[in-house]
Amino acid sequence: MEDVKKRKIEEASGNGEEISTYSEDHLRSLLDPLAKPQLVDFLAKLGSQYPSIAEEIKGVASADPVHRKLFVRGLAWNTSSDTLRAAFSEHGEIEEGAVIYDKASGKSRGYGFITYKYMESTQHALRAPSKLIDGRLAVCNLACEGLSGTSATLDLTQRKLYIGGLSPNVTSEMLLHFFGRHGDIEEGSVAYDKDTNESRGFGFVTYRTVEAAKKAIDDPQKTLGGRNIIVKLADSHKGRTVQAQLPPAMVPMALPLAAGYPQPGKAHAGATPVGYGYPQTVAAYPDSSYPSPPTAPYQAQSQIPYPYYIGKQ
Repeated sequence: MEDVKKRKIEEASGNGEEISTYSEDHLRSLLDPLAKPQLVDFLAKLGSQYPSIAEEIKGVASADPVHRKLFVRGLAWNTSSDTLRAAFSEHGEIEEGAVIYDKASGKSRGYGFITYKYMESTQHALRAPSKLIDGRLAVCNLACEGLSGTSATLDLTQRKLYIGGLSPNVTSEMLLHFFGRHGDIEEGSVAYDKDTNESRGFGFVTYRTVEAAKKAIDDPQKTLGGRNIIVKLADSHKGRTVQAQLPPAMVPMALPLAAGYPQPGKAHAGATPVGYGYPQTVAAYPDSSYPSPPTAPYQAQSQIPYPYYIGKQ
């Protein structure tokens, strides 16, 4: 810092400017009450006038790797660390970059990290966070933000679409090209099997805006790769999938349980209660194969749903 002050004095004296008589403590007392935006504007103007100050600002900003490290997700299973570094090298010198692999299987986990040498390279990469790598549209954000960065915003559920019924020959490039006509895509790809690397028949597309997602859903043209495809919000697809796994006859009921099982809302004073999950989840049975049980002389037993016996057997 002393060298910087000397250079400023020399530059000022060489230009015939008046040399400041303010001490460093006095200047600190003047700067202390200023808001951050004011300080940023002041340092930006100072750095633009004095190259030495600009270099010092650059060095301080890049000292902490938290400002230079990117988290990259949505990578193809066959993307290597070399391919990842090559894709991001256009923004500046890379200090470190690698795909993360599963220790047990040795296969990619679908994400990786890039650490640039300078903070400005990171900022340049974040201006266009989506990047097509090995046929899949990956997206990046600051690693310190985790999944709370670019994509994880409050309106994500309105921007992410589930695309079902895809033909096996539909690639991620074809998927992105088809849906790109509705707006800018932040992230998207066909879902591939980790072991065989074959299409699983569905994929996801996340738009940058809710309006673009609505256009894709309302578009009557839903034929891709020679097949009619399904286009809907990914969140609603997940919800319906979970509900479809529950048999319609399974309704939780407050039934008296035998001794040894915990009563809801009551403490057991006797033996240690045995945990019992009710109702047990079982697959729904077609009515034609299982007729209704007789109502007499087993009227008391017919009040207990069939899955209850499945659980106790």
